[in-house]
Amino acid sequence: MRKLKQFNTQIASEEHISPGVMACPGCGGVLAMRLILKVLGKDVIVTTCPSCNSGFAQNYTVPSVHAPFAAVASWASGIRAGLDMLGDTKTTVLAVAGDGGTFDIGIQALSAAIERNENFIFVCYDNEAYMTTGIQRSSATPLGAWTATTPVANPKGENKKRIMDIMAAHRIPYAASASIGYPEDLIYKVKRAMQIRGTRFLHVLSPCPIGWRCSQDLSVKLSRMAVESKIFPLFEIVNGLRYKVQRPQHEIPVSEYLRLQGRFSHLDAKSIDKIQHITDREWRRLLAKESTATIK
Repeated sequence: MRKLKQFNTQIASEEHISPGVMACPGCGGVLAMRLILKVLGKDVIVTTCPSCNSGFAQNYTVPSVHAPFAAVASWASGIRAGLDMLGDTKTTVLAVAGDGGTFDIGIQALSAAIERNENFIFVCYDNEAYMTTGIQRSSATPLGAWTATTPVANPKGENKKRIMDIMAAHRIPYAASASIGYPEDLIYKVKRAMQIRGTRFLHVLSPCPIGWRCSQDLSVKLSRMAVESKIFPLFEIVNGLRYKVQRPQHEIPVSEYLRLQGRFSHLDAKSIDKIQHITDREWRRLLAKESTATIK
């Protein structure tokens, strides 16, 4: 991973999620939000929508409002407009949604808001399915994965939607992928986002032990392995044009990442080879987009 020099990545001691959250053991979404809120501090208003996050948003110690599933970006826009009318430029507006509320149901409101370059941070905590309603397939579900609606006999047959490409196409000021497996990098990217005006988008991989059919103590390890296998690369995009890709220090084949998850246990060697081929192709495609100019 690259050295983090621009911001102090020390984790703040103050907590903004109170104890006793109603989330599953090993939930990656809770850890992601805990870190993000530590960076943003108390001057923030969070808007979320039906999702796993709904189960623990009640534990936020900062103001939060619950929007309809399709409207979290619209509500964030309205909150920002209200704060601006009050002359409040200090408070950060944070929109939070899972992959269902970002990739699928919420994409219309999100696209409209970012086309206007609304001044908020949008966090997609991506657990790669509709986990809170019974582990149904979303467009973020990976190729070959089991879900309740893509059973073993008919696993997901399509590739994961490239949500970061969609963000880049809107030419927003800042978009970045992040992982709970690399907390300092996540903190760096939140701090960087705070220094920018306009729409900022963070795509955070957040394992779900129940939906991924893995041990609850593997969430952080799997988050790191997703990066090391290049299935979930870490990178930044500035103004939709300039890419900065982070090369993993340690590389592993996708088979090592997949074998720890029961949702992929039905895959044969040929299917795993296909996923490896697609992963390698997408990695080359991403590197080809990287700008020779340094992102500053």
